[in-house]
Amino acid sequence: MTVLQNRQLFLLPNVSGHCKTRPRKLQTEGIQTMEILNIETKRLKIRHLGLSDISDFYIYRSNPEVTKYQGFDTMTKEQAEEFIKVNSTKRFGKAGEWIQYGIENIETKQLIGDCAIKLDQYDTRIAEIGITISQHEQKKGFAKEVLLGILTFLFDTIKIHRVVEIVDAENVASINLLKSTGFRQEGHFIENIFFKGKWGSEFQFAMLKREWDNKKY
Repeated sequence: MTVLQNRQLFLLPNVSGHCKTRPRKLQTEGIQTMEILNIETKRLKIRHLGLSDISDFYIYRSNPEVTKYQGFDTMTKEQAEEFIKVNSTKRFGKAGEWIQYGIENIETKQLIGDCAIKLDQYDTRIAEIGITISQHEQKKGFAKEVLLGILTFLFDTIKIHRVVEIVDAENVASINLLKSTGFRQEGHFIENIFFKGKWGSEFQFAMLKREWDNKKY
C-alpha cells in the first residue's frame, strides 16, 4: 500500500468543497523557479529523477498495491521512461504544476520512492505534496522522514504559508502519518470523486507555517 496519497490528475476541491472557479489574483511573491532542488535528511536524499532511476522507479510504479490510492495507474517500463523524460523538463516554482522528485537511500544509493510538490495555481504561498514509497521499503519510517524534510524546506527555507493534503478516506496509513506530523483535518468530502471505477471519499488536511513553527521537530 502506498504511504501517502497524491491524486495529481484531478481538480481538487478547496475547503468549502467547491472547485476553484472564482477569479483570483495570482500571488507569486517570494517564490522563484529553481534549477536544482536537493533536500537531505538523515537517511535520504530528495533530488531530481533521472533515466538511471528507471529500473527502481518501474519496480514500484508497476505495483497495483502501491498505486492503489494514487492519481495514476500502474506503468509499463516505456511509460515510466517517458514520465521521467517529461518530468526532467520541469523546475520547482511554477504555479499549478506537479513536479516529481526521487527519494534516494543515501547509504545504498537506490531509489526507494518518489515525492511531488505543487504550488497552488493561484497563490504560490500554498503548496500540496505527495509521497510514494516502494513496497520493499515501507514500514521503515521513510515516509515520515521525507514528509518532515519537505515541510522543513517549504516552511523554513522558502517560507510557504500553508500546506494542504488531500487523502483517500480509506488510506489509513496516510491519515495516521499526517496526524502524527501535526496536520489538522479540515474537511471530509463524501463520495466526491469517481476514482478507479468507484465513488470515493476524501479528507482534507492542512498545516500553517505558524503551526509548524510551534511544533518544530
